[in-house]
Amino acid sequence: MLIMQKLHTADDPIFIGYLRSLLEAEGIACNIRNELLIGGSGELPPNECWPEIWVLNDDDFQRATAIVDKARQNPRIDDEPWQCTHCHESSEAQFTACWQCGTIRD
Repeated sequence: MLIMQKLHTADDPIFIGYLRSLLEAEGIACNIRNELLIGGSGELPPNECWPEIWVLNDDDFQRATAIVDKARQNPRIDDEPWQCTHCHESSEAQFTACWQCGTIRD
């Protein structure tokens, strides 16, 4: 079923863009609203100008919520490279997604 649902709002447009890239890498269609409205802050209430990410397909909402929750947690502090569970490519520790296929690190 195609019912758009708001997934997350943040005062940081870069973080919203990061979330969009994580969701799209997992095949979840999404849309950013208020992306350019941040310039209206001051004339409008600031939190009304924050960018929002919306999931386009209701069936993807629960999976998208889990991805956002994981992204909002503190990042790993590793020095060891990791191997992708999908394509088995090696990636450096600071990366959270495989550079070759885009699979999110477990």
